[in-house]
Amino acid sequence: MKVRVVYLLIILLVTVPTAFPLLAAGEKAEGDKSPDAKEEFDASTFIIEHVTDSHEWHLWTKKDGSHVAVYLPVILYDRSSGFHFFSSRNLAHGHSHDGFAVAHEGENEGRIVKVDAEGHEVETALPLDFSITKTVFGMLVAAVIFAWLMLSLAHSYKKAGISAPKGLMGFLEPIILFIRDDVAIPNIGEKKYQRFMPYLLTAFFFILINNLLGLIPIFPFGANVTGNISVTFVLATFTFLITQFSANKTHWRHVFAAPGVPLWLLPVMIPIELIGLISKPFALMIRLFANITAGHIIVLSLVTLIFIFDTIAVAPVSIGFVLFMDCIELLVAFLQAYVFTLLSALFIGMATHEEEHH
Repeated sequence: MKVRVVYLLIILLVTVPTAFPLLAAGEKAEGDKSPDAKEEFDASTFIIEHVTDSHEWHLWTKKDGSHVAVYLPVILYDRSSGFHFFSSRNLAHGHSHDGFAVAHEGENEGRIVKVDAEGHEVETALPLDFSITKTVFGMLVAAVIFAWLMLSLAHSYKKAGISAPKGLMGFLEPIILFIRDDVAIPNIGEKKYQRFMPYLLTAFFFILINNLLGLIPIFPFGANVTGNISVTFVLATFTFLITQFSANKTHWRHVFAAPGVPLWLLPVMIPIELIGLISKPFALMIRLFANITAGHIIVLSLVTLIFIFDTIAVAPVSIGFVLFMDCIELLVAFLQAYVFTLLSALFIGMATHEEEHH
């Protein structure tokens, strides 16, 4: 019974803060008696701002319409003027700084571009953006937590030696053994799995930690890291490169000279096999990105129903659905980390599999 109560409190802690920015927006709308007051809350804009990357971390909106945000550092490199370092506060609300501004329309919308003295975009090469955005900051937080977990685990083993797992060891050891015994060994094989265990464990915990932190809408958590297609692209690229560079002769023979395929059919089969090599990591990228982003959008959409219908009567139903979706998202957080790791191990195993000769 106590476990259920604690679990419910955790869900409430994760869910309730999600509505804080919306409550502020709702109070502003109620305080404005103009005919257009109801149109001031734009649910689609609110949701998109929370699932996309940005140079500032929006916390909430005050009654007067001003924003409370954490402004992140902007690091730019321009070929003509070199490096530029300043706070994203200087670019907030459409302002420009040091000849740069955030484009709000056109093909460069959302990016930092060069502008002239009047604030018009200059059609030159985009500056290289090395800024600490919300996604980058979220990854840094996850990396610190991940490093702390692994170093604490190593210290516990060093101190306790080979013994029954306790505390943090008791939580992490079953997960590590599960990845080894049920993911790596069955798909890669007992002879070669150890080479790839560091990558598989890193990918699993990186995705899992970021998925879980993304469900906590309190700074410095809540960034949609694994829902950023650039992040999932890099993860999928690592799997692709490790798979191809570890592949043996059997793998490449099946790609360029598949056994049993007539010679005249190879010009057709080779492009198909090459497309298959690319489609596998592409599926990894899209699956993780789509599932995590969809979960964030659904949760935020359910909360915004309160203000779309403009009645407090919808709040209990909306929050109830959000609690249910958060439970589903906790499952998805583990499931997507497992699926990405499993498929990565499967692709590596297929590329390193040796044919048995009898």
